[in-house]
Amino acid sequence: MKASKKMGRVSKSVLMTMTMSLTLLVTACGSSTTGSTASSNAPKETQTTTQTAPAPAPATEAAKPKSDKLTVYVAGPGKMAAKIKEDFEAKTGVKVEQFDGTTGKILARLEAEKSNPVADVVILASWPSGIALKEQGLTQSYEGAQNVDKLYDTWVDKEKHLFGYSASALGITYNTKLVSKPPVEWADLAKPEWKGVVNIPDPSLSGSALDFISGYLNEHGDGGWTLFKSLKSNNVAMAGANKEALDPVITGAKSVVMAGVDYMAYEAMAKGEHVNIMYPESGTVINPRPAMIMKDAKNLENAKLFMDYLLSDEAQKVVADNYLLPGRADIPAHESRSQVKDIKLLKYDWNWMTEKGPAITSEFLGIYK
Repeated sequence: MKASKKMGRVSKSVLMTMTMSLTLLVTACGSSTTGSTASSNAPKETQTTTQTAPAPAPATEAAKPKSDKLTVYVAGPGKMAAKIKEDFEAKTGVKVEQFDGTTGKILARLEAEKSNPVADVVILASWPSGIALKEQGLTQSYEGAQNVDKLYDTWVDKEKHLFGYSASALGITYNTKLVSKPPVEWADLAKPEWKGVVNIPDPSLSGSALDFISGYLNEHGDGGWTLFKSLKSNNVAMAGANKEALDPVITGAKSVVMAGVDYMAYEAMAKGEHVNIMYPESGTVINPRPAMIMKDAKNLENAKLFMDYLLSDEAQKVVADNYLLPGRADIPAHESRSQVKDIKLLKYDWNWMTEKGPAITSEFLGIYK
């Protein structure tokens, strides 16, 4: 019996111990549950951050990272184009991939890339060539271009596709060591005293030369071809693009280049070369150099920034410093060269020149090749 009572007391003792342990365990679990509940009662903002965040919505067009690139095709002049590129990159942080070439080479490249366009901005040396790109649907409007209202009226189209940010005039450049009495008219170069000493740029390579030939024919009609045939009979040589036509005159291998871009003559004069330039009294052509944003521009916002920069005070000063005519009427050309108001023009229509340009080029090459 004693043993049984003793065992009973032990059993009660063990049972009480187990009961107390169970109570403590339940209490501890209850405390943990209470802590969890307190956390779930946090403000909604905090509660949201502790839960799994929903997947972000797809980025909108405006939210995409800004492009830091721009592709520009430019028909020189090389020194000016390089300076504008350098200054634009420094101002905006946009990296410009630039192709420099003649108008003819740029047009050929655009044709080759037609199925996969690359250029964002194209700058040519021929206004009719720019009109042709517009008519083919390859350019787009930029109505909000800065300072566009300061351009010469005829150096921007109504739809704001073409911006003539600079220009050159076509003249007669001659070697002052070889020529004591320069010609005064285009037709003078068909006279015997000029036989074999005159170059003219190739209109298939020089857009500005094509502009002159087209402008001359626009005023004189089919009878204008008489001059170019007479020039050929006088051994006037078609000599590549503008630089190739001018270099022999600078060196003295030839005496005159006809319908050469004037800024090259002024630049050569500034370097001390023995050349000068004159504009015939009957008139010539001033050809604005159109800058255009391409329809398929992949870096559109940067293209607009570049267009704005071309028309800015800074870029227009670069134009003047390189002896071209600034596109803005409120900014004068370099003091050493003729101003727009001083150059008499032929009577020509850009649309007519654009339409007739390809046929004129073919006929001219047929005469000279």
